[in-house]
Amino acid sequence: QVQLVESGGGLVQAGDSLRLSCAASGRTFSTYAMGWFRQAPGKEREFVAAISRSGGSTYYADSVKGRFTISRDNAQNTVYLQMNSLKPEDTAVYYCAARTGWGASEADFGSWGQGTQVTVSS
Repeated sequence: QVQLVESGGGLVQAGDSLRLSCAASGRTFSTYAMGWFRQAPGKEREFVAAISRSGGSTYYADSVKGRFTISRDNAQNTVYLQMNSLKPEDTAVYYCAARTGWGASEADFGSWGQGTQVTVSS
């Protein structure tokens, strides 16, 4: 498995941008597809975005499509989530996760970070 550490969360205003980073340990980062999930207070964790091992394929939840961009740098063992036009409903703890294969199912992601808080004020 791979160890993951998120960073970049914070408190921003609606309409602002924020970039999350997730640093992975180990030499096998490029063998994992990566994903971002989020969990708002009182709600279940939900899928946000995923990126394939090479970065050539991405997939987004409809709620963030056009506003968020997932990317990765395999040389730096890091995956990013660029979040633009943030809304109060984007407030959540954001988690990065790693999986073998490809897909957005939370159950298939075997490694998880500890999460980073994003708060968007109106």
